Amino acid sequence: MSVLSDRDIAAALAAARVRVDPYDEADLQPSSIDLHLDRSFRVFRNNRYPYIDVRSPQPDLTELLTVADDEAFVLHPGEFVLGQTVEWVELPDDLVARLEGKSSLGRLGLLIHSTAGYVDPGWKGKLTLELSNVAKLPIALYFGMKIGQISFFEMSSPVDRPYGSAGLGSKYQGQSEPTASAYFQDFDGVRRGPAPPETPTR
Repeated sequence: MSVLSDRDIAAALAAARVRVDPYDEADLQPSSIDLHLDRSFRVFRNNRYPYIDVRSPQPDLTELLTVADDEAFVLHPGEFVLGQTVEWVELPDDLVARLEGKSSLGRLGLLIHSTAGYVDPGWKGKLTLELSNVAKLPIALYFGMKIGQISFFEMSSPVDRPYGSAGLGSKYQGQSEPTASAYFQDFDGVRRGPAPPETPTR
């Protein structure tokens, strides 16, 4: 698996193998593209449920907020919210991508993902950001600021079932806003693992 250089990224964009929209050539880095923060955030309402139940849909667990162009979204110490990229990203069936934070923001205590840095081949949509503040002071975030960078990796061969294929159980294909967890769908009886063997009777 090899990392695409700036030359290869530009060629993939020109050939429409990869889509990043909107795209500005100034955002092309040696081996990645800078991505920007959108104005929508999904915040947790901790007073609505006694705990997070991963087996159950909890539609009111989060609430979608939107900030104006010059309005700050203040992320407090220890707070966790979902954001998203301005850019819509599409990948072919032979490339995967990694989303990473900007070093300068990391040095201020801002993390942009906890586990969701991997983007599958076949992905289409805006990227949800898992924003955390591990600093001791609040951090002001603004619409359009550079928030992360995406790099691309060429696979050994195209995948048989890209993300979003029927029967794959892809939950977030085509998302256009910060999307809450749909993990509860894994407990629908279809995606669950096999039942334990029965205990033999005497």
